[in-house]
Amino acid sequence: MANLCRRGLLASALMLAGLGAVAPAAKAAQGSVTVAVISLADDARYAPRRLERAYAGHPQGRALDAARLAAEDSAVELETAGLTLKVREVLLSNAQALPKALEELKAAGVHHLVADLPVAEMSLLVRTAPAALEGAMVFNTGLDNDALRGDSCAAHLLHTFPSRQMLTDSLAQYLAARSWRKVLLLQGPLPGDQLQADAFNRSARRFGLKITQTRPFKLSGDPRERDLSNTRLLTGEREHDVVAVMDSDGEFARTLPYATQWPRPVVGSNGLMAAAWHPQWERNGGPQLSRRFQRLAKRPMQGQDWAAWAAVKAVAAGLVDEPNARIPQQLKRLRSGTVYLDGFKGPRLSFRPWDGQLRQPVFLSHIDGVVGLAPLEGVLHPTEVMDTLGVDEKESTCRARP
Repeated sequence: MANLCRRGLLASALMLAGLGAVAPAAKAAQGSVTVAVISLADDARYAPRRLERAYAGHPQGRALDAARLAAEDSAVELETAGLTLKVREVLLSNAQALPKALEELKAAGVHHLVADLPVAEMSLLVRTAPAALEGAMVFNTGLDNDALRGDSCAAHLLHTFPSRQMLTDSLAQYLAARSWRKVLLLQGPLPGDQLQADAFNRSARRFGLKITQTRPFKLSGDPRERDLSNTRLLTGEREHDVVAVMDSDGEFARTLPYATQWPRPVVGSNGLMAAAWHPQWERNGGPQLSRRFQRLAKRPMQGQDWAAWAAVKAVAAGLVDEPNARIPQQLKRLRSGTVYLDGFKGPRLSFRPWDGQLRQPVFLSHIDGVVGLAPLEGVLHPTEVMDTLGVDEKESTCRARP
């Protein structure tokens, strides 16, 4: 009874002091920010058959789950800044639905966009979003296209997924470190296969690899073309240390490991691959992030999931750093390289000023685990070792700055 009386007297004293009976531990939220996750309903990457086959390196689910996880992970630090962050799904029936969707986002005051879109729709969004929303910040979380970081870049476009050049540079660094310098290159007929091969050839020159031969492959029902899918015939040339396969679709590449004429490792689109994330990463808090995602999404976290998570974390980091900043100021600070993220990969991560690409280590991995992390030890750069992956500032053709 005495304790109850004392608590009652204390509550009365607090009320008289104007502090209230229960003082909140954290500052109440003063504002709410919404991040829109934009995707395409009939996106071929998420066709049921493709998801069932689970091609290595391809997305295994949409970005929405990872964005929601990032919002949960950022809640406490945002609360200290007097902010809350919400995630809103925008599912487009087709590209023609984009203008109306942007009008609705404008009416709701949404300016932060996570774009989980194919290339054509992404390009349309990048062109139209700033004018439609009177300023916008767009994150690319699933496309490795180097053009989006080069000639087709934009000041308001940021990339949390690694570029194609970053991925092939990571592989080339690893091969050079292992002294597997003679590479037999197998290339498919699709435009994406050509782009992958172009990037790998640049990486090979950069890190001292020799392409011993480039051979085309093709999956076809035509009996006259059966030799183009015969893995033993394609790999019959003996003077190579490793087989690199450039297959943007993934169907041929999955048949290649352990099916070559000679006992050689397979890298590229299967076998040893470069990835933004691997669910078996065991360091730097990686298991905790992977487990949280698995509980939420009921599937393992892939590279595209990590990139969507990192995009929302970047929005939160920018808001915490400067809560009252408008979109142009947020973009400028993020692309200045002075706002850092913890990506659970080891070093802190920042965006490159010249193309909006998130600097990040890249995993060298196979289906069951991680065997290396690029940049590899011993690889040097005048200012920032992570800039040994991808297009460096002097090489960049991007001229758009916020």
